[in-house]
Amino acid sequence: MKALARIYLALLGGPVLLLTAYFAVPLDRFGPKHPLFSWLTFGVLLTLLGVGLLREARQQMLGRPGRHAPVILTLLSGALVVFSAAYLGMSKQPGELVGLDTKVDALYFTVITMATVGYGDIHPSGQVARIVVMLQLLYTLVFLTTGVTALSRQVKTQAIKRARNG
Repeated sequence: MKALARIYLALLGGPVLLLTAYFAVPLDRFGPKHPLFSWLTFGVLLTLLGVGLLREARQQMLGRPGRHAPVILTLLSGALVVFSAAYLGMSKQPGELVGLDTKVDALYFTVITMATVGYGDIHPSGQVARIVVMLQLLYTLVFLTTGVTALSRQVKTQAIKRARNG
């Protein structure tokens, strides 16, 4: 039972901490009052997350030891938080994002965009917001696919090992 609890803690600990920080930390520095800081932070964080995801996926694909699944899930959650914070910042500019007013709205819109569902209650109406949504869709396509592929390969590898040792 303790081993199972450790596995869940490892898998969910990073994402839960990131989401807790997202809701707890004030994000007032992001938005139209500080555009250079906002865009620089956005770009640097997405780059670091993307490089980290590719590195972890590569390590996992090569069969190198490590805790790839928790790291990949944490990095993917990091991208979710970064896009949510960006949308929240953009929502302070009138006309960019219609219907997005709170952190929950921003997270909701990010998840809906990541899932490519789109409900229409929140939508980008400004050019900058539309560009960031397109960027998120491309980012999700590349990095989410890479991360999920690495995770599914790890699960498959573990299942094969257990079946052989069975």
